[in-house]
Amino acid sequence: MENSWRQRWQEGRIGFHLEETHPALLKYWPTLGVPSGAKVLVPLCGKSLDMRWLADQGHPVLGIELAPEAIEQFLAQRSGGISRYTQAGFEVCRQGNIELWCGDFFHLHIQQAAEVEAFYDRASLIALPPATRERYAFHLAQLVPPGAKGLLVGLTHADGDAGPPFSVPDEEIERLMAPNFRIERLAHLPADARGRSESIWALERRGPRV
Repeated sequence: MENSWRQRWQEGRIGFHLEETHPALLKYWPTLGVPSGAKVLVPLCGKSLDMRWLADQGHPVLGIELAPEAIEQFLAQRSGGISRYTQAGFEVCRQGNIELWCGDFFHLHIQQAAEVEAFYDRASLIALPPATRERYAFHLAQLVPPGAKGLLVGLTHADGDAGPPFSVPDEEIERLMAPNFRIERLAHLPADARGRSESIWALERRGPRV
């Protein structure tokens, strides 16, 4: 998966990237009641502008991304000093209150996520093939503390197993997340011109950590 993901970024095949803040983040994040100043984990973050919005709301952001191309493109979007260092096997870039860790999300340990209080998944679960999603849900539950709240954007489409982004039905999201999170579907949006429909979920980590 790592090679295919890097190849997508190198070739510019990133149709999943939005050139604006996701409307669901703008509408539903404030309803979660996440305190200003709470650090937000964004797995498989790409170069998402959603991280800028979260940072502008006063949240320190911890983004994890496999492709260095995505990180460099994100940093180039805005002027500002960048500090670079290595931490626990990750190459880390910091710009303002956004930290971008380049490496495998599954190699991130609880110690590195110790300050995380919330999370945002717009294109993480749906970026993973079926065999990896259960591992992702379990690892996310390990990283965030009891009471941590998050927003998850699901996606369904008629292309079967084609992806990423993959089609992940609501029933699968519930099966994966409900064991360790209180989960509520906030909205199911109408399908777009390509037949893709998003679902918006509020999650809260049950306790204790798995």
